[in-house]
Amino acid sequence: MKLFVRNIEGSINEVALESLFAMHGKVLNTKIVYDKITWESKGFGFIEMSKKEEGEKAIAALNGFVIKGKPLQVQEADETKRKF
Repeated sequence: MKLFVRNIEGSINEVALESLFAMHGKVLNTKIVYDKITWESKGFGFIEMSKKEEGEKAIAALNGFVIKGKPLQVQEADETKRKF
């Protein structure tokens, strides 16, 4: 299950984000989106969990979870909105 995570504080890296989600199941992939010029975090990213149940558990536990003063917004990623 792929999750869309918003409102990620700029100093949070992929390792920290993955460890947070790993408390709720097996994480297959973690990606924070960065600006191509400045390499600053755009404040959102994606987490892929190994099972749908684990993704749902992570959403329930982490949506609204405050990390470094910012509440995360976690939801299932909408695969139909992908742009290539």
